[in-house]
Amino acid sequence: MAVKAFIICAFLPWLWQIGSVWISPYRVVLILAAVPCIFMWLSGRAGTIRAADISICFYCLWCFISLSVVHGVDAALQPAGTMTVETAGAYFLGRCFIRTPEQFHAMSRLLFWIIVMIFPLAIIESVSNTNISLDVFSTLFPTHVVAENIPRWGLRRVQSVFEHPILFGVTCGAILALVHLVVCEKASPVQRWGATGVVLVTAALSLSSGPITALVVQILILFWDRVFKAYPKRWRVLWILLLAMYGMISLVSNQSVPEFLMTHFTFDAASANYRTLIWHFGSGSALNHPLFGVGFNRWDRPEWMPNSIDMFWLYHAVLFGIPAGLLMILAFLMMVIPVAFKRGLEPRLVQYRTAYLAVMSGYFLVGWTVHFWNATYVLFLFFLGSGSWLLDTGNQHRKTSRDGPGAIPNRRPSGRLSSRPYATESGGLL
Repeated sequence: MAVKAFIICAFLPWLWQIGSVWISPYRVVLILAAVPCIFMWLSGRAGTIRAADISICFYCLWCFISLSVVHGVDAALQPAGTMTVETAGAYFLGRCFIRTPEQFHAMSRLLFWIIVMIFPLAIIESVSNTNISLDVFSTLFPTHVVAENIPRWGLRRVQSVFEHPILFGVTCGAILALVHLVVCEKASPVQRWGATGVVLVTAALSLSSGPITALVVQILILFWDRVFKAYPKRWRVLWILLLAMYGMISLVSNQSVPEFLMTHFTFDAASANYRTLIWHFGSGSALNHPLFGVGFNRWDRPEWMPNSIDMFWLYHAVLFGIPAGLLMILAFLMMVIPVAFKRGLEPRLVQYRTAYLAVMSGYFLVGWTVHFWNATYVLFLFFLGSGSWLLDTGNQHRKTSRDGPGAIPNRRPSGRLSSRPYATESGGLL
């Protein structure tokens, strides 16, 4: 129930003011779910306490410490409390309440049907230049404002119920692999690709290069898995190719790899150049204030440069210090990497793992070109925590040498392989 309420509320754009604090529907759910999550986590009902859990907790603690140092304890309490609710609250909601394949499937299915409802409204907004979604919701309660929106290719960049078209694209596109491999696991090819196409078109209506890049990453992972599913070492080969590409860019290009990606995967040259400046001056600001960051003060940049830091993985280091940035990246890696190397999963769960890792790969890449905030931020952390159940899944099947790195060969009875598409034993991305 808590998960359903959270997911639905994440797509409600209402804002309620209590004193000096703005409350959104999803924050109410996270606050109410905080105590049950803490109890489940500490009691072991949510599985083993993991390194990613500790990283999230220390991230929240460090944000409070850094804000207290920069602005004082009294000024730090409210923003640090909000960050803790949105960061730890969203992460542990996924971590504690998504514990079975059925719950993971139900989560993915609910998200898909929300996108299906948004789809026609997004098309209307794109061609009519009118945000119907916010117009309807604002008749009941206040909502965030309609973002300044410059058309591209004669179409409006769809904002829908989010604060910006980029956030709309990131959130809607994030579930593409979940729809293809989880929601439609038993569907016909026509149904599977039709549902995937709905998600693809909806997210692409944001007309933003970052979200579209995340979509392409998920599609390429699905394509690679499908085409080379008979080859058990396919993910190792993919990583070798990616590392070789990284080395090639480093040797041939006069830009760093992040700068190369930011300037070559964008629709707008001005936006690409601006993101390069963010990387240059933002990393410099983080190095100038390495321990506690600048808080909510002006970060080190030229006078003419806007305040926005459109780079999620850099944002935390600039505002709260390098330790905060490292803890956020560590939380991500300490969840994703163990899931990728998890051994002994049955074919259906291998398929679910591939979907989860594809989603996380898209988030990781797009996080270098955009920032996540509000509903997009809490949904990202919820998704991150929602994959932890794979680590606590019992080894129903002994692994063979095809299952992953360092597996010990052993015999397996015949006739046990699933006939589902993509359900191969080496479905992890590492």
